[in-house]
Formats: sequence, structure tokens, C-alpha cells
Amino acid sequence: MTEQTKTRFPAPLYAAAGAGDLAYQQLRKLPAVLTDLSDRAAASLKTANDTAGSTAASLKTTATSTDFDKLRETATTSALAFAQAAQERAFAVYTSLVAHGERVVGTGVVEAAEVVNADMVTTEEPKAVEAAAAASQPKPRKRATPRPSAK
Repeated sequence: MTEQTKTRFPAPLYAAAGAGDLAYQQLRKLPAVLTDLSDRAAASLKTANDTAGSTAASLKTTATSTDFDKLRETATTSALAFAQAAQERAFAVYTSLVAHGERVVGTGVVEAAEVVNADMVTTEEPKAVEAAAAASQPKPRKRATPRPSAK
């Protein structure tokens, strides 16, 4: 778990704000990345056509001489190590997002929220005092009106 910050907002809110800001920054780079990938894909396609035949022959030879039991054991061990590393990295990324979100949101928002909360408290107090005063005052009693006698 991350340490609780000294603000009134929970860490997941800051993590979401940080992730949103980082996503926005990456989306701004998208047109340039697409152009670069398109150029690289065209160059790779040309090279792939030239080497496809020799690679297929090499893969066929490798597949017939592979020890699949040892490969399975190695894969299991590697997967466990990878899962542990991924968990540690996820925690580090989350902590980083919280810190980034705190910078994005800023302390001005927290201060503004505290001012609003203080205003709400001072606005609600007079209403509560008035309601208590009204409840403590005795209600005027109705006088019984004499009934006209039936003569």
C-alpha cells in the first residue's frame, strides 16, 4: 500500500489524474509515431520477403531437435520470476502515478476545497442555531372558547 498523503483526496484519485495526464502527453505524440512506424513497416516488409525462405528451413530443423520438457520447465520458472517482477513494477508505477497526479491536481485544489468546506460549516451553523432556538421556545397555547349554551 502507498503511504497516505496529507491531502483530503485518496491516492487512487491522484493516480487517475496522473495516468490521464501521461496518456494525454502520449496521444499528442501519436501522429509522429504513426509516420515513423509506417516507414519502418515498409522497409521491414521488403527485408522479410528476402529472408522468409531461409528462416523457414532453420525453424523446421530447430523444431525437430527441441527438448520440450526442459523448455516447459524453463518457461514455468521464468513465468514465476516474471510475475514477481511485474508485481513490483506495477507497485512502482502506481506510486509514480500518484505522485504525478498530486503535481497535476496541485495543492491549490486542496486549499480551495478546505475553503469551501469551511464556508459550508459557517453557513450551516446559523441554521442549526435558529432551529434549536425555535424548538426551545414554548408554543403559544390556544384558549378554549366557551361553547354557546343551548337554551
